Amino acid sequence: MELMNKVVIITGAGTGVGRAAAIKLAAEGAKVVINYNQSEKEAHKVVNEIKQNGGIAIAYKANVANEKEVKELVSQTVQTFGSIDGLVNNASITAQIAMDDLDAVTDDIWDSLFNVNVKGMFYCIKAVVPYMKKQHFGAIVNMGSVAGMTGIGSSIPYAATKSAIHTMTKSLAIALAPSIRVNSISPGAVETRWWAGNEEKMYQLTGELPLQRISTPDDIAEAIVFQLTQKSITGQVFTIDNGQTL
Repeated sequence: MELMNKVVIITGAGTGVGRAAAIKLAAEGAKVVINYNQSEKEAHKVVNEIKQNGGIAIAYKANVANEKEVKELVSQTVQTFGSIDGLVNNASITAQIAMDDLDAVTDDIWDSLFNVNVKGMFYCIKAVVPYMKKQHFGAIVNMGSVAGMTGIGSSIPYAATKSAIHTMTKSLAIALAPSIRVNSISPGAVETRWWAGNEEKMYQLTGELPLQRISTPDDIAEAIVFQLTQKSITGQVFTIDNGQTL
């Protein structure tokens, strides 16, 4: 789809990949909704930056794990802009737990990660689908991870949620075709605040990657724009990892 004047909701858009995607989409002429849960100050900074560059954006607080709040986010978006053309499901949380420490993986951790990373994405999709179906048009991008492909990540529950996202993407692509396209991005290491305090480990990883670089949020944002605009792809999981999974 052409992005000019299209309305796109981006969850978790106050920082990192979500922020980069919002700025890039706005630069292409999209009207963006900056969703946040805890990063209020950062979200409003993104809105101000977009507006200063001549773009259109609003910030809206909603916890994606709360279906009522998600419905309100979508309803407010439609009231403000009149439609919803794109959804970038970027909001996600993790838990830093050694892969072999099974006792540390509590029910609370399983529930919190699945509630945000998987059910939260589903709530967002479920809320926008009626509007997209009504206009016979829409594009959705779900943020996965190479952890969902390799099983190696910040924790076993995190890897499991990302694998679930990849599979859910394929299921929804079938269920919502032909009017709505659903795709996923599976990033490797990305230089975001998740590496805070572990920069040395990040730099060590760089040397082990075939392309000898860590992706930036802008790298992932470019792929998000592609998935939103390319009309011939659906049900695809794009791996962007500088050769990490090789």
